[in-house]
Amino acid sequence: MFAPLPGVQSALTALSAEDPHEIGGYRLHARLGSGGMGVVYLAYTPGGRPIALKAVRREFAADPEFRERFAQEVASARRIHGLFTAQVVDSGEDDRTPWLATAYVPGPSLHQVVRRHGPLPVRTVLLLVAGIAEALQEIHRVGVVHRDLKPANVLIAGDGPRVIDFGIARAADAAALTGVGLRIGTAAFMAPEQALAHPVTPATDVFALGALAGFVAGGAPPFGNGPESGALYRVVHEQPDLGLIPHELHELLSWCLAKRPRDRPTPADLIAAVHAHPLVGPRPEFTEGWLPRPVLDEVGGRAAADIGGSDRPGAPVPEHLQATRAAAAYPASGPGGTVPHAPSPSPGPSPSPGSGPGPGPGSPHAPAPVAPVTPARRERRRDRSRLPVVALAAALLACGGGAYWFTLPPEEGDTPAAEPATGPSRPAASAYVPGYPRTELTAPDSGYEFDLRAGKVVPVESAAWYLARGSDAFLLSEESDAYLADGSGELTPDDCARGIETRPVTTLPFKTLANERPFCVRSPDHREVAIVRLVEAVSASSGGATGSVTIAVEQFRTR
Repeated sequence: MFAPLPGVQSALTALSAEDPHEIGGYRLHARLGSGGMGVVYLAYTPGGRPIALKAVRREFAADPEFRERFAQEVASARRIHGLFTAQVVDSGEDDRTPWLATAYVPGPSLHQVVRRHGPLPVRTVLLLVAGIAEALQEIHRVGVVHRDLKPANVLIAGDGPRVIDFGIARAADAAALTGVGLRIGTAAFMAPEQALAHPVTPATDVFALGALAGFVAGGAPPFGNGPESGALYRVVHEQPDLGLIPHELHELLSWCLAKRPRDRPTPADLIAAVHAHPLVGPRPEFTEGWLPRPVLDEVGGRAAADIGGSDRPGAPVPEHLQATRAAAAYPASGPGGTVPHAPSPSPGPSPSPGSGPGPGPGSPHAPAPVAPVTPARRERRRDRSRLPVVALAAALLACGGGAYWFTLPPEEGDTPAAEPATGPSRPAASAYVPGYPRTELTAPDSGYEFDLRAGKVVPVESAAWYLARGSDAFLLSEESDAYLADGSGELTPDDCARGIETRPVTTLPFKTLANERPFCVRSPDHREVAIVRLVEAVSASSGGATGSVTIAVEQFRTR
């Protein structure tokens, strides 16, 4: 029986039959999440302190170059002792399954904070920039470039930020180049030189910090969301959109987001700029008032409350450690069906019981409160830039080698390549196998989204690969790609894969999906495809908003 332990936040996932119970002499207690690199477990030291232990995926473990660079990166990471980083405490580079253990940081990620509470005040953003810049100074001091600095990789504690996942990026980069298929970096926060597969430097991380700060200050990345091919094109060829960001930050962020690495500030320059800002002064300190009160309440109050742990019910799980919350909050045996209305948020920190399926309030898997979704929150999930097809065609991804490649627009006088007149042709043998069969799902209101991986309806912000719904269109998850069929006929997953590469779409308005016109959405890791049809979008009784939305969806996986 899985039960939460003191000092560790709830909403963890019990170990499955396939999970080990011990790695490197550390007792595993629960599965905390998984990602492109592997699985993260909650483990305990012999003295009882919680740690985050990341076990590397088997395909990486079989790559000799990965193992070599992994050992090098871990050796460097062990020398990083910054106050704004998560300390590496142990590792097993030579084990059959390589692993890395870091200090457990009880607190939400910046990505979670912004999604739940909206953009943060200018002074808070400036303090975060100074703290993260100090972390980068320490990381760069030992010759490491983070390569994947983004809001999900910065956790918030009562006494400042903590930068995580800096120990194995270069090793993963090697795996990508040798064909394992991992893409290093996140499109909306990737520097131009990284998008173009050029060498990375400390300035690459500074660009990412500028994009991260823009997200925290404005609620959306400066280069937009949507398909990664479109975001990467904008990173390389367009200027950042600072329209949602307070003017007090424009100069600083524009400096960080310069296209040429040599034109960007160093971390020391950023710290000095924060010191000089009138909202901060010469002594930036993470003292009382540095976080808005609702965020501070979520973080858990002051740093002293985190020392020794807290068994406060309902505390959030850091995003880099957290498995999809839907499985814990709304468990189901398989895809399909509608879900009841979400439980209302309670005034206290404990989750309030809901009327829907799932464990009661005393269970470690009790539903967490669902924050209300305002129109502003929904709009932030839209891609703010509408790229024409020709521009997207110039930004096609090289999907085989794990690196991004771009071609420049044609010179004057060149003849551009003609677009295909018809949809993609179908191969004789499919590269996909069926996942779950065609299933009808109904989201009763805007508080729910479609979990494309699980084939379920879940509360908003519960799924990693989702299809959300606005008032008049579907909204894609970050780093997902989509393709819209020419007509209402059948669509295969192979059609989807080729269509996404040649004619991706960034918007899916309901009015273009009449008569169950099919479209498809590809997962961020490119391993799954969902073929979707809009069955019904019911108008609400007032305000012209949309009530329930019903889709038919089937999923396919690569062989």
